Amino acid sequence: MFDTKIAIVVHEDLAVWQKLNVTAFLTSGVLGANESLLGEAYRDADGQTYSPLIIQPVIVLSTDGPGLTKIHNRALNRGARLSLYIEEMFATGHDAANRAAVRAVKTEDLKIVGLALREERKLVDKVTKGAKMHA
Repeated sequence: MFDTKIAIVVHEDLAVWQKLNVTAFLTSGVLGANESLLGEAYRDADGQTYSPLIIQPVIVLSTDGPGLTKIHNRALNRGARLSLYIEEMFATGHDAANRAAVRAVKTEDLKIVGLALREERKLVDKVTKGAKMHA
């Protein structure tokens, strides 16, 4: 149904709350890069309205640190647009501090704990090769 695929890859050794936090932030990055991914509001049978959700399925994968580095490098080499979450962002409290934390680290030194991308299906499969479905 979709020509594109959304994948979120999280570090497998994070605490559950960290995995959920990283996934939420990375999902917002994918949506922020393409607002057309936001669907229409939901309504239940009684007419109560609920906020819209993303229109496309999201696959959540996991891997270790070296796996995240490989995925990061593959994505950058192929020109994929990424959302990024690094270890230092767990110690920040707001968006400006998150951006400052990323800006302070060279690309090769990023302690990546999560990545997300939405690209053509085959590209996402190639980039995320080696990551497994999150259990």
